[in-house]
Amino acid sequence: MATTDKVSPRDRLLDAAAERFYRDGVSIGVEALCRSAGVSKRSMYQLFDSKDEVLAASLERRAPGYAARLMPGPDDAGTPRERILYVFEQAEKASIGPEYMGCPFLAALVELKDPEHPASVVARAAKETLQEAFRVQAELGGAHDPALLARQLMLIFDGASARAGARLETLDGLTLETVTILLDAAGVA
Repeated sequence: MATTDKVSPRDRLLDAAAERFYRDGVSIGVEALCRSAGVSKRSMYQLFDSKDEVLAASLERRAPGYAARLMPGPDDAGTPRERILYVFEQAEKASIGPEYMGCPFLAALVELKDPEHPASVVARAAKETLQEAFRVQAELGGAHDPALLARQLMLIFDGASARAGARLETLDGLTLETVTILLDAAGVA
């Protein structure tokens, strides 16, 4: 994380929040967060009303990049089936990194347990965006029930993410095999 004078205190705080909340959990204290960002508590409270808002803003800022790493681009060729499998290929690739701790949005939802928390709202929206992308591809691929298939794909994605993030499972093609079976059963071409 860069802490040069060219990076604004807000950006330093959001960078530190993304790193520390992901690595250490949402219970990290304000003092530790500010120390990591190289900003004072006063500066943090001038920029945000609360630590909860910092967490929400850091997740919101992270969402587009996270989605871009998972999803094929709009101009990428491929069948709907290939586009769905691509997401799981990317998730498997990410899961082998030493810094991987699972989906940051799922982690926030699980830790916070409060659906009205500002960060929960952001995290839920990120998860819903992925589910909708699955539904669209399932529909384009001719799935018998695209909405149900999207929900099933989310269960596989989130379960694999959680297990790999906790180092309980090495994915090694496991999600791809599971998703392939599911896509076959759903009639996705």
